[in-house]
Amino acid sequence: MYSFNKGEETVTKRYAHLLPEVQAAINAIDASQHKTKQSKEKTMTGQMLYSPVSINNAFKSELGETNWAPVKVFCEYPTTYYLDDYKIRAKLKGAFREMDFVKEKLGIEVQFGKYSFMVYNVCAKMTIFRNLGHIDCGIEIVPVKTFALEMSSGVSYFEQLVWDLESRGVADIDIPVLILGIDA
Repeated sequence: MYSFNKGEETVTKRYAHLLPEVQAAINAIDASQHKTKQSKEKTMTGQMLYSPVSINNAFKSELGETNWAPVKVFCEYPTTYYLDDYKIRAKLKGAFREMDFVKEKLGIEVQFGKYSFMVYNVCAKMTIFRNLGHIDCGIEIVPVKTFALEMSSGVSYFEQLVWDLESRGVADIDIPVLILGIDA
């Protein structure tokens, strides 16, 4: 567990009643049921790996049972900065951002993907959703390194995210985020 910008203090103070739901969802997921992806990568051909898609679906099911729901925000991107000839070709309809789960202004992102998505979730997406009035703090659920090693290559992990956040420091626009590293 890592507290970014007083994430642990803020989440436990404001949302102590929701933390048992989050913990129950984590504990209810049997990782062995999600080791379903057969690797096609050269370094691990044929090896069975944990499927991030399957694990994410398990979180949707578990958290959905206690009324955690995604929040989707449609984006209207500006074209005022385009050169005139590009405006004609620009197709910007249908763009959106989505928070995995929100309940009572507590946002949760479950990330078993590339490193850049973890940093984006904590340092950009959660701030955007706070600015839009959907959340006031967040929880980021990520694998620890030993778990990530049994997924496709390139999956980031808790230890890496913590190092970067500590090295980056906290900016005045950052929101409190509790980062939970989980293992199989």
